Amino acid sequence: MPSPKNNLFHIIIISLIVLCSTCVSAEPKQISDNWAATDAIGRKLPGHAEVGDVKKDKYVAVFYWTWHGRRHANPGYANVSRIIRQYPDAVNDYDHPAWNAVSGVHACHWAEPLFGYYRTTDPWVLRKHAEMLSDAGVDVVVFDCTNGTFTWKESYDVLIKTWTRARQDGVKTPQITFLCPFGPSDNSRVIVEHLYNDVYKTGHFKDLWFYWNGKPLIMAYPDNIKEPARSFFTFRPGQPDYRSGSRRKDDWSWLEVYPQNGYVEYRPGQYEMVSVGAAQNATDSLAPAAMNDTNQVYGRSYTKANGFDRRPEAVLYGLNFQEQWNRAFELDPKLIFVTGWNEWIAGRFKNWQGTENAFPDEFNVEYSRDIEPAKAMIGDNYYYQLVGNIRKFKGVKSVTSSIGPKSIKIDGDFNDWIGVKPDYYDHKGDTLHRNHRGYGDLVYTNTTGRNDFVKSRISYDEDNVYFYIETAETITASDKPGWMMLLVDADRDKTTGWQGYDYIVNRSRTAGNRAVIEKNLNNVWRWEKAGDLKFQFKGNRMELCVRRILLMNHTSGRIDFEFKWADNIMQNGDIMDFYVSGDVAPSARFNYVYSVE
Repeated sequence: MPSPKNNLFHIIIISLIVLCSTCVSAEPKQISDNWAATDAIGRKLPGHAEVGDVKKDKYVAVFYWTWHGRRHANPGYANVSRIIRQYPDAVNDYDHPAWNAVSGVHACHWAEPLFGYYRTTDPWVLRKHAEMLSDAGVDVVVFDCTNGTFTWKESYDVLIKTWTRARQDGVKTPQITFLCPFGPSDNSRVIVEHLYNDVYKTGHFKDLWFYWNGKPLIMAYPDNIKEPARSFFTFRPGQPDYRSGSRRKDDWSWLEVYPQNGYVEYRPGQYEMVSVGAAQNATDSLAPAAMNDTNQVYGRSYTKANGFDRRPEAVLYGLNFQEQWNRAFELDPKLIFVTGWNEWIAGRFKNWQGTENAFPDEFNVEYSRDIEPAKAMIGDNYYYQLVGNIRKFKGVKSVTSSIGPKSIKIDGDFNDWIGVKPDYYDHKGDTLHRNHRGYGDLVYTNTTGRNDFVKSRISYDEDNVYFYIETAETITASDKPGWMMLLVDADRDKTTGWQGYDYIVNRSRTAGNRAVIEKNLNNVWRWEKAGDLKFQFKGNRMELCVRRILLMNHTSGRIDFEFKWADNIMQNGDIMDFYVSGDVAPSARFNYVYSVE
């Protein structure tokens, strides 16, 4: 019979196993609420002071395309924006030689995505999407299954696996659901039955299902669906009309022209959902219309209030997108459905809806509706416009206060950091390497992920500001370029410094192994030495201090700056590389904010 002493030993061992298992699979949480960002045209994200506390029962859905797989990607690709710039007379000429390279009706990208002409079986891309959509505050992605009986299983299988792993790393990925064909057709029935049997019936990946009124949501028609699938889902049929509003009491829209309608009026003047689009393939007289319809399609620079803004730079501002968001704010639904994230490709037809050489859904930078960042002139503007409007709709958590001044010994012991608040988090697992086929014969590789930032802290006293950074695993040796750098926007003024960053720390080190601090020159990627400072790293932690007078020109009064960590960035001077190379904390163009009165 075991002794009480042995029983106690077993209890301790079991407790440790349980504790370790909870550490491996972190609870997904929103970590980006109070990150700051200023986009390429100077628009700042609103914070808690502007949008208030998190609102109850507010959700954002984003239309998402999983069809970038073998069926569409194998023939190759073409960049329509590039072709049209080079051959403007090819716009409405189906037989123009410029289109000879376009094989397959879905080979035409309106522009090149920031992550290249990728396939949605690429775990590296899918992981990036999970983090970007999480950072934006998106609650659910809606997969496009409106064509034929295609569900793009090869892609959603990889996405579900990749996002499940991301959730285990603590990333609050969006939930998932599907938009099926527009009508109670046999195609719709086949798709719903397939999805029920393949995704839902077994209960696998249940954590990723999006629920509405107590059941998993599916945007499909219930009319010809048999049990048990019919009772399993909350059905919200997709409404294809861009103007008329509901055709039935339970339908939702996916895209409408301004002013959009509210759908499912559950109380007088209160709606379940409203759709918002970056652009619409519609004109004053025709919907849908080809995106290259010469009869003035509602592109990104169109608004009902002011018509077409013909300034070359107008496309940067998302005027159509913002007008639609403003209408959604007026109706204040429970859920806003945004079109869309990553369609990218469109069919090309000899004649469609009266347009020769017609592109029904996507055409070029102006006449397209994707929000995912591009290598085109709009860059990531629409992404941050999405983030800002989601914050206005949903609110954000309040800022956690600093504990006040505390001196830190830079000795590699790290005990002084115990109890310092707040914690600034970054996504664990975002240094994943890439090796995957893209469209055609393209193969994308990226092995720059190195030190995986997960948590940062700040402290200060009268003389210094102290920085702490923690990585998921042991920090690599310091003899490689671009190692564990700190960027500081000391005045929070984006007209000074490179992309607002006035100082960079630890881009290089002295012979005595002190980190060099450099001040920016002329608002470009040029830096001059401003001093050096002590730093220490051990295991997965690093600490350093910067003289307070250097950062903010005073030793008393308010401390207010933005900062970011970066490791192994490849394209110095290109902020878009923050999405692609190494790791940055926080993600992409975001910054942490440290502010103490």
